[in-house]
Amino acid sequence: MNATEIRAACALAAIYILRMLGLFMVMPVLAILALDYQGYTPWLVGLAIGGYGLTQALLQIPMGMLSDRIGRKPVIVGGLVCFAIGSIVAGMADSMTWLIIGRIMQGAGAIAGAVMALAADVTRESQRTKVMAIIGISIGFSFYLALLLGPVLSSSYGLSGIFYITALLSVAGIGLVLFIVPNATNIAPSADTLPRLTHIKALFVNPQLRLLNISVCLLHMFITILFVQLPRLLSESGIALSAQWTWYLPVLLCSIVGLLMLMRLAKTQPKGVMLISIIAMTLCFAGLAYHAHSTLNLIYLYAFAIVFFIGFNYLEANIPALVSSIAPAGNKGSAMGIYASFQFFGAFLGGIVSGLMISSFSETALYTLCILIGVVWLIIISMLSHHERLKRVTLSLNQSNYSVAEIATRLQAITGIKDITVVEDEQAVYLKVDPATFDLTLAQQAVH
Repeated sequence: MNATEIRAACALAAIYILRMLGLFMVMPVLAILALDYQGYTPWLVGLAIGGYGLTQALLQIPMGMLSDRIGRKPVIVGGLVCFAIGSIVAGMADSMTWLIIGRIMQGAGAIAGAVMALAADVTRESQRTKVMAIIGISIGFSFYLALLLGPVLSSSYGLSGIFYITALLSVAGIGLVLFIVPNATNIAPSADTLPRLTHIKALFVNPQLRLLNISVCLLHMFITILFVQLPRLLSESGIALSAQWTWYLPVLLCSIVGLLMLMRLAKTQPKGVMLISIIAMTLCFAGLAYHAHSTLNLIYLYAFAIVFFIGFNYLEANIPALVSSIAPAGNKGSAMGIYASFQFFGAFLGGIVSGLMISSFSETALYTLCILIGVVWLIIISMLSHHERLKRVTLSLNQSNYSVAEIATRLQAITGIKDITVVEDEQAVYLKVDPATFDLTLAQQAVH
């Protein structure tokens, strides 16, 4: 990568980290600290934890499409402003109602698609995968960092303090966008980055993609439900909120070791490892249900959490890779937009389900429901067909000497090309290729 691409990758990754920290730092503490807010009820706590997911789910695709019309940076800055305002509203809240309003406003800053599109705009096609990988890693890193920082910051500044810090992080993100992130030097063909309205319906009903979208919805529903319950369980086990980061750290480290083991096994049994991951998370809820009427021994809680996070980590990394692989050439942006909407809706659903189940029934009923959902999820994944992992390549047609039909014919003759989409409006060809047999030089020669 050249200096511009390195600067873009680092700055955009930092923007992701700052934003995701703000969303996730409250997850390990909100269920306990919300007890002091006027109008507290368990189901409102669930809504406060997952409420950001509703606006994220609704605005993810429109915001990405808007960035194609008015530019990437205006949409990103606008999203960060919404996020900062929501953080301030939540920080000033003295009731559950205003806390929820603030969280929903935070979610209105749905800038993921615009950030990825800007990353594509300022990088060469040959380096784009590296930049996207750096940004992707930053998302996972921010989640783990938030679990450790949330309890620490809450002990010094309280829940309001975390929201005010989040607002400052948003302002820092705006500064990065305006002064550090390079302006687009080449506007990349965007059909594999941003959603297209004409693609949405067909991809929404695609049987294989639908299974994966439902899966990511359930995955984030599960993680939200866990974090509605986990802080309270830790407090009841004798771990003060300010010290809970010391409990999360070994859990996360052990889960990463387990993830690496699953990744090795997935090379030969990819579908089997997905099933194992779902079983692992379901077993966590089965363990919590079994011990729901007694103070949970910390050893058991460690075991349940480690098993859960091993499964969660693998699916969180693997499901988007499958979506990318299955989506037709030139449709990745639309497929990932739908995927992200289901992902965030799952977080919203997790908060609603956990709050209502506890308010109307009991914790045991909530865990039992999760077990039943886990069983249904296993059936859903069993219907997923195996798909080979393919690489995506975008070729420019700006200086092509051939017609669209001629280009398609010439590319079809090249070994390793599995799917071809020619978009004349963008002067681009989108390919899905087998990296083991595909020759990029031959493909470039075929279109020029």
